[in-house]
Amino acid sequence: MKPATDRMLTRIKDVYFYILNNGTVTTENLVEEFGITHRTVQRDLNVLEYNELIMSPVRGKWTTTAKKVRLSS
Repeated sequence: MKPATDRMLTRIKDVYFYILNNGTVTTENLVEEFGITHRTVQRDLNVLEYNELIMSPVRGKWTTTAKKVRLSS
């Protein structure tokens, strides 16, 4: 796997766990926490939403779904 792809997947996983641990978070929370652009956050959120791991009950706010996640080591 390319280093850039590995970094992206690691960041997306970190974003998911941040949302999981903090309940409902805003897009701005994620920008500040991870020091990335709004566009990068949106791309990461799109991946998580597409895989039904998060949802947006209110525009700009995100929370995890009840979908089970299996972690590999």
